[in-house]
Parts: sequence; C-alpha cells; structure tokens
Amino acid sequence: MMDFGPFDDSSDALSAACSLILSKPNASVGHIKDRELALRVSTEYCAWLYYTPDDKYRMSMLTDQSEADDLQKRRRTCKLPPLVDDPRFSPWNIKYVFALHNHPFGSPISQADMQEIINLAKVHEWVVETKDGRIPIAIVAFFSDSKSSQGESTCEGFYQYAPETRALLRFSKVNGEWSRKKLGKVTWLSSKTYRLDKDEEESQ
Repeated sequence: MMDFGPFDDSSDALSAACSLILSKPNASVGHIKDRELALRVSTEYCAWLYYTPDDKYRMSMLTDQSEADDLQKRRRTCKLPPLVDDPRFSPWNIKYVFALHNHPFGSPISQADMQEIINLAKVHEWVVETKDGRIPIAIVAFFSDSKSSQGESTCEGFYQYAPETRALLRFSKVNGEWSRKKLGKVTWLSSKTYRLDKDEEESQ
C-alpha cells in the first residue's frame, strides 16, 4: 500500500494499520443492534505487514475476499494471499511479520485464525530477524468499541497469536499507550482442538 508508512517501528506500523483497516466501511458492526443485519453488512479486510531490506515495515494492499459460504456459517472471513507482490524488492528479501485482519464484532482470535497463521508460518519463517531483534510471525485481529466524531470506527486494540510462542495476547489502548494482557498459552490437542492454559495475568 503506497500511502502507508513506511514505519521504522513495528508498534507504530500496527497502530497505523489498526486505524486504517477499522476506518473501512463496515469493518466494525458491533453497534448495530440487529444481529442479522450486522452480519450481512459486515466486512473483514486483511493484509500483510512485512519487513523489507531497508529496515522498514510496510503493508500490502488490502483485500476483502471472503469464503463463499460465510453467511451460511454465520461468520465473516478474509482470504489472505500467502505472498506479497512488491516489485521494489526481491521476493526472497521480503519478511512476513503480521497477518492483519479486523473482527467486525470485536471477537477474539478464532481457531481458524490460529490454524491459518500456523500454515503461513510453514511457508515463510516462524521468527523474523529485524533491526530491533527477533519477531515471531503472528496473526492479528483488530477490534473497535467506539466511533469517532466523523462516524468512523476507532482502533481500540487487537488480539494476537504467534505459533512460535503459542501465546494468545490482547492489546488495548490505555491513555494513548498500548497495554498488553496475556490471555494464556495455546496447547494443541489435535489439529482441530486446543486448550488455553491460563497463566497469571500479565500486563505492561
């Protein structure tokens, strides 16, 4: 996405991506009281946040392509392409850091989300080397609980899951700063079931 960043810091890039994605039409529908209507009009957008050889964080173009049976299964999805096409860089030098998407109803990371990032991590790298250190590839789900004075949904925070650490996290804005809460560690019991092992609450 040409008008996004680039950013020197992954946290700044995530914050900007959250605001941008949640500003899109029907990216957040929790305020709509009619649940059926909210489901029909809701849209899930997704993109890659990736790291380039010039030590910058960039975002791919957004897509809102969903699964054909979404409404039948009473859900919203977004099909994220596995690769980024950025002609400014060699495909071998692009490092995939965060698979971004919004959850229109503000729900946590789903089992399907976690399975998707595990599959994508097998295609790319489980841990990305950056100028700031090692960052595990992760899936991020942005959510909003409020709207701006212009009627746009505002970035309230995001859920994050990284296959390398198995940590499920929730980030929220507190007085303009990110606050992290560890929800637990994911233990897979099979390819379709998992257990969330709760630790003592951690925040920073």
